[in-house]
Amino acid sequence: MLLTQEHLDELEFLASTAGATTIKRFTQNMQQKHSKFFVGPGKLDEIKKYAEFANADLVIFDDELSPSQIKNIEQIIECKIIDRTNLILDIFAKRAQTAQAKTQVELAQCEYLLPRLTRMWTHLSRQKGGIGMKGPGEKEIETDRRIIRTKIKLLKDKLELIDRQNITRRKARAEKIRIALVGYTNAGKSTLMNKLSDAAVLAENKLFATLDTTIRKVVINNLPFLLSDTVGFIRKLPHTLVESFKSTLDEVREADLLLHIVDISHPEFLNQIAVVNETLKELGVENKRTLIVFNKIDKYVIKEDVDLEIETLEDKSNYLEKMMKEQYPDMIFISASLNFNMATFREKLYFMAKEEYMKMYPYSEGEFFI
Repeated sequence: MLLTQEHLDELEFLASTAGATTIKRFTQNMQQKHSKFFVGPGKLDEIKKYAEFANADLVIFDDELSPSQIKNIEQIIECKIIDRTNLILDIFAKRAQTAQAKTQVELAQCEYLLPRLTRMWTHLSRQKGGIGMKGPGEKEIETDRRIIRTKIKLLKDKLELIDRQNITRRKARAEKIRIALVGYTNAGKSTLMNKLSDAAVLAENKLFATLDTTIRKVVINNLPFLLSDTVGFIRKLPHTLVESFKSTLDEVREADLLLHIVDISHPEFLNQIAVVNETLKELGVENKRTLIVFNKIDKYVIKEDVDLEIETLEDKSNYLEKMMKEQYPDMIFISASLNFNMATFREKLYFMAKEEYMKMYPYSEGEFFI
């Protein structure tokens, strides 16, 4: 039940990021999803009555619904119904800034909407925007499946062109060590990026604050390397988005080192690590050298039953390191926002990057390093 509440907390955070206000949560224990309504008829009736009582205009489900399930639910609850996938797509559409990100999101939206066209266009006649409606769904000409399929092909062709341009850019950067920031969304990657460079990347306490890959040159001591900040991962990340953003995530594939940023203050940080590791496995980079960076240590709460005097962040860091070093031998604890342990982190990063440079240029130590 605790895990369910954590998942609903995340869904509420997603809804807040999209601009919605949550007024009520509903849960149900079921052996399997109801084929027609996703939830049981009794629970659906309970949701319907509350939605009418509260004059709610939106109901969000924390899973992907089939087109028929959305249609059946809307016949019972007379307000807009969206699923987790549609909510995430809407956030991505609002956050995308570059041509590449906008194209990737639009492709994912079109692939999501294609099997839902019949429902969408009868329903759109009484909708006027809002969450889940931003993007290609607003154009009447795209009600035809053939036109949507044609657009999907055009978007894929456009992404292939952008990807070829990116490959050319990456070849020009091949002589430098590349380090990529990865992690669950809102773990603090962009804040860390700003601390290590002058990137001025948007860093907010919102999910998916950064979609577009940012690459900056960083110099520690006399050692230069390229640092890239990529889109954050999340539980149940829509498959269409994973596919669409694969060209962006090539920065992760081609990186020499990965910095896996973890929000250690989050109650489910271990599950978040598992989600990121599974996504990295999908990308085929699970064996790439990785440093686990436990961020936001200042917000981590030590359990009351711990029989130790922990008064400073240094005490907290030492305690957690002893507790977790067996499971995560290559790790460090920091607070990017408070600059805690950042000097040690930079030193560790320097030596890791230096080792990679020596693999690339085994006879260049005197030339590159003091």
